[in-house]
Amino acid sequence: MRRTLLLALLFSGPAASAAAQDLLIRGGPVYTGVDAAPTAEVVQVRGGRIAWVGAAAGAPAADGLEVIDLKGAALFPGFTDGHAHLDGVGWRELTLNLEGAASAAEAMARLTDWAEAHPEGPIIGRGWIETRWPEARFLTRQDLDAAAPGRVVLLGRADGHAVVASSAALAAAGIDASTAAPTGGEILKDGDGQPTGLLVDAADQLVSGLTPRADPAALREAYRAGFRVEAEYGWTGVHFMSAPWRDIPLLEAMAGAGEAPIRVYNSVTPDGAAELIAGGPRSVADGRIITRAIKYYADGALGSRGAALFEPYADRPSATGLMQIGEAEIAPLYEAALRGGIQVATHAIGDRGNASVAEWYRRALAAVPPEDRPNGADVRWRIEHAQIIRPEDHHGFVDLPIIASMQPSHAIGDLHFAPARLGDRRLDGAYAWRSLADLGVIVVGGSDAPVERGSPLIEFYAAVARRDLEGFQGPDWRPHEAVDRRTALKMFTLWPARASFREDELGTIEVGKRADFTAFSVDLMTAPLADIPKGHAVLTVVDGVVVHRADQR
Repeated sequence: MRRTLLLALLFSGPAASAAAQDLLIRGGPVYTGVDAAPTAEVVQVRGGRIAWVGAAAGAPAADGLEVIDLKGAALFPGFTDGHAHLDGVGWRELTLNLEGAASAAEAMARLTDWAEAHPEGPIIGRGWIETRWPEARFLTRQDLDAAAPGRVVLLGRADGHAVVASSAALAAAGIDASTAAPTGGEILKDGDGQPTGLLVDAADQLVSGLTPRADPAALREAYRAGFRVEAEYGWTGVHFMSAPWRDIPLLEAMAGAGEAPIRVYNSVTPDGAAELIAGGPRSVADGRIITRAIKYYADGALGSRGAALFEPYADRPSATGLMQIGEAEIAPLYEAALRGGIQVATHAIGDRGNASVAEWYRRALAAVPPEDRPNGADVRWRIEHAQIIRPEDHHGFVDLPIIASMQPSHAIGDLHFAPARLGDRRLDGAYAWRSLADLGVIVVGGSDAPVERGSPLIEFYAAVARRDLEGFQGPDWRPHEAVDRRTALKMFTLWPARASFREDELGTIEVGKRADFTAFSVDLMTAPLADIPKGHAVLTVVDGVVVHRADQR
């Protein structure tokens, strides 16, 4: 058994796929995710499939099975991150990470340290967010210039919808006071009309050419890092949003070589739409890497005021957000995806963005009747984030229907600035997991990592507590939108399986399904809410293979 677990822990090559797939798991509570039989004591796995689940008494003989003692940890169906950026998770490990910086000063101190340690080439980083900084402002080019004089610096805001560029970077890209922002973007200017350095949404493409193109070895290392982090957190699968089309062959090759320890369901960038539609859904390595969706963007993000709203921002009356695409452009793309049997996922955060996408979906579905679609009526189209929706627009998610792919941690971060952005009235439709789930909408839980940390325990806590990690909620944060624990479990297990057309083999612990499990040191179904994010994953199993194991602490 020790040799098997060592190989699984390494999972750095084909060795992982050779690990034993016949397991007996016991020694802690088992939560199956099955409403009629929600708990068990023992799970047996043979050939990577669940062979038996139930009480210890009367269990079949366990001859030839590797025994895994949970030592009190709680076992669940494999947790799936329903919205993350696998490449970004990996690059976060390999570039300047500003996540958690408590002030602009701290962020710039990190930049100075990085610049000194890396004296050559552009500096690329991500993760800063100003909403709780004492400076209470965005970063500017002057901040970057002082911290890393003369260097080309590009630092992405945590939400991924804005980047601040140094003066050297602006000059290299030819951006000055006369530069016009592209459609769907904004170049922030100071009182003298000069760029502050902050480029919002589509405007960040003006400096994208300054980012060094990763060579194949570096790109593979970034994905290895992303896989490692996700498995250590306890994710058995990830819905990879905006998966670069050019990277799909690499991911497929990694899966074939045993370097993809967890499942990946790809929703690709639009540049791959025509080829994916023409070729149809792709699946390799017994479904380890599946590509059958396209990701589009309707609007921007709330924090950078790019989310498209019907009415102006409460804290900036001149702004209503930025639409990234219009109906004339998107309608033929949606219709082509329907005819090709390809799922569509569209980013929408603001109420205007969400209402627009729902209407575009309705018109596309009407234009291409079920008999002209390979999937018939079962298209399972998604809105990614579904963050701010007018209550009267909830019916669109029910009637079409639309899968709401939401990230609970956004609510416990945004609660510190969203009331100022939106005003109280619009909070009635903000981060409304409970309202949508109560209507029967499939609500897929995700993390949006590296926008957020990416921990399933933080996401589960956010869904059921609706408080930040210090326990703060605020008087106006709609506590009734928190979900119960059984619903939260579905958000990260069964409902992501359904959103990826795999509910028949994933999402619950049932005989015949694939043996994907996550065990946490904390019992999510009984522990005090405040204790949930303090736990950690002790076991991650995919197809019966242990891809991560940690001691109880």
